[in-house]
Amino acid sequence: MWEWQFIISLAAFAATMTGTPGPNNLMVTASGANFGYWRTLPHMMGIGTGLVSMIVLVAAGLGVMFTRFPVLHELLRWAGSAYLLYLAWRIASASSAIHTDQKSSQPMTFWAAAMFQYVNPKAWMMSVTAISTFTVAGELYWQSAALVAGIFFLICFPSVSIWASFGTLIGRWLHSCKVRRVFNTVMGALTAGCVVMIW
Repeated sequence: MWEWQFIISLAAFAATMTGTPGPNNLMVTASGANFGYWRTLPHMMGIGTGLVSMIVLVAAGLGVMFTRFPVLHELLRWAGSAYLLYLAWRIASASSAIHTDQKSSQPMTFWAAAMFQYVNPKAWMMSVTAISTFTVAGELYWQSAALVAGIFFLICFPSVSIWASFGTLIGRWLHSCKVRRVFNTVMGALTAGCVVMIW
């Protein structure tokens, strides 16, 4: 039913949106370095699940709310900026100990990562753009929306997985507390820098 050119274009868009630097990828990189790939897995799955749920809600009409009530977009920017700065602080101030106490230092959970998408302006931009660009009007609307959500889910996990694997590889070189502290500070600063993209 769907032409390959359409699917390839959608997949390329999803790969570009989920694979380029942004809050999600910076956070999973830091998590991979500090906790390893497998402990970061719930974080990665939460990103994909949250993003897909957002795409479905946008397809159902939630995206129209931002057009009708511009103040919601402004509130989202403020909330997203504040939460990003909080997460940046958490990353920058993460324990620099090589063997961290698992009770005092934990990677982001599945649900926290999923809910973060709703204050992540990049995730909103991806969802609104994907639905407005790749869905078709009429009786095929929900089929095309389901295709968008499915492609994003399939592409998102490998994309963030690459960043987490990169972080895990970096983590093998963080042999001293001083180097780990510098790395966490840099990753925290980069995450905070995402606020610039929001504004």
